Formats: sequence, C-alpha cells, structure tokens
Amino acid sequence: MKLRENDHIVGYVFISPFILGFLIFTLFPMFSSLYFSFTEYDLLSAPRWVGLSNYEKMFTDDDKIMDSIRVTLTYVLTSVPSRLIIALLVAMLLNRAVKGIGLYRATYYLPSLIGGSVAVSIMWRQIFGDKGLINAFLDTIGIHTTISWIGYPATALGTLVLLSVWQFGSSMLIFLAGLKNIPGTYYEAASVDGAGPIRKFFHITLPLLSPIILFNLILQTISGFLTFTPAYIISNGEGGPLNNTLLYSLYLFHRAFVFFEMGYASAMAWFMLILIGLITLVIFKTSKYWVHYES
Repeated sequence: MKLRENDHIVGYVFISPFILGFLIFTLFPMFSSLYFSFTEYDLLSAPRWVGLSNYEKMFTDDDKIMDSIRVTLTYVLTSVPSRLIIALLVAMLLNRAVKGIGLYRATYYLPSLIGGSVAVSIMWRQIFGDKGLINAFLDTIGIHTTISWIGYPATALGTLVLLSVWQFGSSMLIFLAGLKNIPGTYYEAASVDGAGPIRKFFHITLPLLSPIILFNLILQTISGFLTFTPAYIISNGEGGPLNNTLLYSLYLFHRAFVFFEMGYASAMAWFMLILIGLITLVIFKTSKYWVHYES
C-alpha cells in the first residue's frame, strides 16, 4: 500500500509543471480576460465595472470592427480552401516511390517549418513591393508596372493569402500520412473495373481521406482567425491600405496595446472565441454529410 502511495506522489510531481503552467498561463489569464471584458481598464488605473458596455460598443459605436471582421472572413474563406487544395495535390504527387522523394518532401515542408515569422513577413514585403521580385519578373516578360502589391487596396489582402498558401507543408504532411493509409487493393480493384484516375480520386481517395480533410479544415480555420504577424509586418502595423489588411487580431492588438483599452480588447477576444467556436461547431455538424468513416 505504501509503495502505491509513493507511486502516486511521483506521478503528481511529474505532472505538477503542466498543472501549474496551465493554471498560471492559461486558466488564470482566461478568467482575468473575461472579468476585464466587463470593465473599463487602461493598465494604469484600477478596472471600473461597466457591465455589457464593451460588447454593446463593438456593434453600435465602432465601424472599424466590422471592417476587421469582413477582412478576416475574406482571408479565412480564401486562404484555407486554397491551402488545403494545394496541400492535397502536392501530397498526392509526393505519395509516389521515386528516387529522392525524401528530399522533395523536406523541401516542400520547409516553408511551414519557417512559419509566418517576422523574417518571412519582411521577405514577403520586399517581394511584393514596388521594386520587388514580382515586378522584376513581370518586367522581364514585357509587363512594366511600378505598383506596390502590398500598398494597393485591391491586392494587399491577396499577398497575405498567398503567404498563407505558401506555408502548406504541415497540411501536406497530414494528407500524406492519410494517403499512405489507403489500401492499394482498392485502386487495383478499381483499375480492374476500368476506373480512370479521376474516378479513383473522387470515389476512393476523397471519401477515405475525408476525416483527414475535416481535421485539416478545422485546424487551418482556427489558425486563419488567429493570423497576426504577417498582417502586422506587411502593413507596418496599420492594417492598410484602407483597412484592407486589418485582420481582427491586428485590430484587437491596436485596441489593447496602442489605445490601452484592455477591457474593450478583452471583449473583442471573447467575441472571437465565440465566433471560432460557432464556426467549428457548424463544420462538425455538417461533417456527417461529407465525411466517410470506414467503421
């Protein structure tokens, strides 16, 4: 009995760093944020209880927040499907037994390893600037332009979408793992029945890969809503031009650390949490119509 109690103590000791970290760095900030969302708080003076005023202000006295929601939804709805389609196509190409396939996989995964870092965002700003690589390439094929793709309202958000799509490596690896779990006998039987590559893709690959697609879709949707660094670096922290790269997370940052409206920023954070939760719930509810489980 004494030996078993000692085992429990050792277990508690080993798990205590995680429990302490979760309580101090996750649970406590969450409930603090919830409390501050009902207050007026500027970090310098004590919080003042204002009830639901911050939530009312979001939809009655802040035109900019609707711009940020529009930009964020546009960004998520364009970047996530594009990223998943590219990731799936590349995964199918890399799911072949060819010489040097490991090197190809590592090369395609490299952009995701670098991530949406400050360095990559600065590089992206240089590439799409008025004297960047894109304009130099267009110049070589006879198209002369001095447009700054990140400074033009119609194309600024597109550069952020391209950056997101370029980092498709993590989704690609998950798709690749899913493709390797599809038995080859299914494709052999389909070939005997005369099915071509397109029929095999839509009748074997996609249905059997649908749970992986659901996983990637939820993961990338949440990641899209939380995108901050590229928008901050590429737009010099302003969300311009004309608020066309003002993602919700960037606007929340402005309210919290530029205007020091911590109470209002906390309310915005909780609204984002609820919005992401609702969208994830809708994806889960609709998955029963398009996700196939063999069991």
